[in-house]
Amino acid sequence: MDEKILRDHLVNLLNGHDTHITFDKATEDYPFAIVGLESPGMPYTAWQIMEHMRIAQWDVLNFAISAEHISPDFPDGYWPEKATPNQEQDWINSVDIFKTELEEMKNLARNPEVDLFAPILHGNGQTILREINVVADHNSYHLGQLMLIKKMF
Repeated sequence: MDEKILRDHLVNLLNGHDTHITFDKATEDYPFAIVGLESPGMPYTAWQIMEHMRIAQWDVLNFAISAEHISPDFPDGYWPEKATPNQEQDWINSVDIFKTELEEMKNLARNPEVDLFAPILHGNGQTILREINVVADHNSYHLGQLMLIKKMF
């Protein structure tokens, strides 16, 4: 098997290409006025979803690369305490941090020195390949929610 093909596929998956919306497309021009609004039928605000995505991605990334990483308590540690950000800059920061850490995940996928199939030494059988797929799947799911909220308002 050509490992470069797999690595390219993983980067595309993280980017949201093919059948998923990209993070940039989902968050561009996202109206700050709606990020803290509750939507009918939705259990979370856009702010809560964005922060949840950021926290979860940060956790998976840092678990994958560091034996010293300590995950937040589940599930409460993966969600912000408040339904709204304190200020618009909080939203901007969350989006920017998410993008930076998404690039770090893509760098793991691209790096030929990273064994995608080897069990993570400090894990319980997880591999980098699994962690990349977890992030891509999780992000895809919640990006759909962000788009739904954006369209509702």
